[in-house]
Parts: sequence; structure tokens; C-alpha cells
Amino acid sequence: MRRTLPVALAVTALLTTAVPAGSAAAQALAWGPCPEGVAAPRLECSTLEVPLDHRDPGGELIEIAISRLAAENPAQRRGVLLTNPGGPGGGGLGYPALLAGSGLPREVLDSYDVIGFDPRGVGRSTPVTCELTPQQQARGAFASYAHTSADVVREAGYARSIAEQCATSPTAKMLPHTTTANTARDMDLIRKALGERKISFLGASYGTYLGAVYATMFPDRGDRIVLDSNLGPGGYDVTAMRRFAQGLEDRFPDFAAYAAAHPEHGLGTTPDQVTAKYFDLAKRLDARPVQGVDGLTFRGITFEYLYSDAALSALAKTWQAIDTNQPVPLLPATDRDNSMSARLHVICGDSRWPDSIRDYQRAVAADRVKYPMLGAVTANIGPCAFWPDRRTEPPVRIGDRGPSNVLLLQNERDPGTPLSGARDLRRALGKRATLVTADAGGHGLYPWGGNQCAKDAATKFLTTGQRPSQDLACAAEPGR
Repeated sequence: MRRTLPVALAVTALLTTAVPAGSAAAQALAWGPCPEGVAAPRLECSTLEVPLDHRDPGGELIEIAISRLAAENPAQRRGVLLTNPGGPGGGGLGYPALLAGSGLPREVLDSYDVIGFDPRGVGRSTPVTCELTPQQQARGAFASYAHTSADVVREAGYARSIAEQCATSPTAKMLPHTTTANTARDMDLIRKALGERKISFLGASYGTYLGAVYATMFPDRGDRIVLDSNLGPGGYDVTAMRRFAQGLEDRFPDFAAYAAAHPEHGLGTTPDQVTAKYFDLAKRLDARPVQGVDGLTFRGITFEYLYSDAALSALAKTWQAIDTNQPVPLLPATDRDNSMSARLHVICGDSRWPDSIRDYQRAVAADRVKYPMLGAVTANIGPCAFWPDRRTEPPVRIGDRGPSNVLLLQNERDPGTPLSGARDLRRALGKRATLVTADAGGHGLYPWGGNQCAKDAATKFLTTGQRPSQDLACAAEPGR
């Protein structure tokens, strides 16, 4: 259960007091070439030491890897734009170069030094591990599809084993400290190390929660905050996990219409036929995998490919290959131990998840009916149900205290962060925020989305500080 607001604010106040001179905040950043795999033209990298435990600023330190794409027009430079691409568990060191290469407008690049970083626990920052095996990594982040209550009990055994691996890993000391609140504190030390009084922020997906937490904990240190594809005010909690099923069903009609309009894939000539094909393939693959693809993998592939309009063709071809028992064009396996482990550290450490198997059985029974495509997966039990109770503080409570300097961007049919979460976050932020929605599908809007109305609103805010006078609904722009 969440603590009351006064208690949460008291804890926040305790942990956001000034850091003594000679600590992480007083460091000078030494910029140099970025490491292999991240290096890009004009991108510079550095590292910053921050406290493992922010309650003990003189104690053990960990490293945060930082990057900078400096503004090319010093006369126009406004400050810094700190960025986060989402996750949790995703690295952000190369994100400034990716944004620049993906169409971040020149006026934004001229206005800011664009800053990226690998959050604590991730990538080239001090990493965490749960020592996940290749088989555990290949299984992915989703639980199995629970057809019955007994399936939830079986999944609990697997979930418990993952939690125990994390709790006994070589990096277990980082377990209670790898949270969104502590990443927000790291961000403020980055701000100090950069010599900035305030920072602007552009965060996508999970990065929206990180940005909202920073804006809550450090309300006077944020300048212009843009949150794209929004989680609800509870972050990546049990509600967000169950919302993936809603997001899939919000988005799936776009794919069904696409596949029906391309009958050469053999998936049906009407959206209803394509939808029926989904359930047919899922049932068949639950019983007998094809080309190494089982029912869980099929559902996961479908969910991921719905993130982008550009991937709908590849999804149709993948379905066709599975349906006809042809080679399935899957991406090669990579080592995902760190990204998956960091994700678990954050989502399980940020909030308390139900710990009763019966609670998950009830949730599965409800969502299997309400969202039959994915509900019995996303409502099923996961490692957070068995997470060690080592939390050092209650969850950050997002509220409306602070300046009115937040712009929310949201596609209406987003599979990963559904519109319902953005609306909840908008309500929680109150007068602090303005919401811009786009009549579009997919995950991620700025700068790569197709809706120019929404993108223009973000660019105008970042460069002039002007937001729409009220929440704005951008119409579909199918010609783009």
C-alpha cells in the first residue's frame, strides 16, 4: 500500500538535499571518444561517479556513462536536453545520435546540447546481472499464457527462480538501489556536473515515468519536459503490465486492416478473418511449435511488431511463414542478461506487486476474457511477486505541485503504453501538463512518428517554450 503524500514528500526532501563539495556533484566531466558500438560523429562520452545509496553520499560510488551531442550553434544554445529512450533496462548512451539521425529538428539540435546516459545498472554504467541463462533470455520478459489456474501455479515456480537468481547474483548489493527514484537523483547530479541550473528532458516510453519522477522530486530544476508515449503515474507497475493486453487490442485493428488489404500473405481478406487467424495460430503453436516458435513467442512477436507501422509488412510475412511452415525470419539471439536484469531491478523495486498466487489467478481469469489476445499473459505472475523486500523508500507519488512545464505526446493506438495510461498521467500532473494526442498507431511519436501536428507541438515547446493553450487532439495524417 502506498504511504501518504506527506510521508513520501518527507522522504523525497531528505534525499534531495544538497550534496557536499568533493562528492559526485563536484566532479568535472572529461569528454572524449565514445566506446565502440556507441561512437558516432560529434558524439562525446564521459563518466560520472554517483553514490550507490543516495542516503550515504560519502559511501560507495558507482559509475554513470554519459554522452553529449553539443549544439552546433552556440549563439542559439539554450541549455541541455537530457534524454532517455525507455526500457527500463535500455541503454541511452547512443540515443542523442539516434535522435539526430532520425529527424530531430535542426532548431532543437541548435538549441541544446543533447545528453544521453546509460541509467544505473545498465550497459556501460555500473551494470547489474541476474545471471540469466540463454534459455531464460530467449523466453523473454512475458509470462506464459495461462489457460487455467494451474498454469499460474506452474508459472510461479519459474518466476520465483528468476527472483532468487537476482537476489543472489554478484550484483545483489545494487538490488534495493536500482530504482527510478535513484536514477532521477543521478540525473540531478548529471545536471550539476554539466554546470546547469536547470535541464530540459525528452523521455519516451518508460522514460516518461522517469521524467515525471524527476519533475516531481526536483520541480524547480526542470526546464521544458517532453514525455512521449506515456506510462501511467504508477510507472511500470502491475497495472502497466496488464495494460499491455489492452494496448495490443487497441492497436491490432490497424494490422488486421493492413493484412486484409494485402491478401498475398494469405492471412484473410477481411479484418475479422485476420483476427481469427491470430487465435488459430496461437492455439496451434501452443500445442506444437513451428520453426522454434511456440504460442508465447508468437504472441510476443506480434506485440513487438505492432510498435511501428513500418513493421506491419514484416509481421504479415512472419505470420505467413509460421502458417505455411516455412523458415521464420527471426532476429539473431543476443546476450540480453543485463537489459532484462536491469528491467527487473527497476520494475520490481519501484513498487510493490501482489505476492499471492490467488491474486494472479483472479487477474488472469478476468483478463483472459476481457483481452483474449494477450490478457492471460500479462496478468500472469512474474518475478516481482517474489522480490526481496529490501526497498528503501515508498514509490514516488506523481502530483501537480510544481511549474506548468510538461508536454505529453501520445498516439491513440499505442500497444506498449496505451492511451489510458497517458490520460491517467495527465490527470495526476494536473495544471503542470498539456496532452497532445495523435490519431495514429504505434509506439513512439517524436521525432519519428508520422503525425506532423503532434511533432510540431513538441518542437515549438522545446524551442520557444510555448505549448498548446489546452489539450490538443491531432487528426490522422494518412498521407504522411
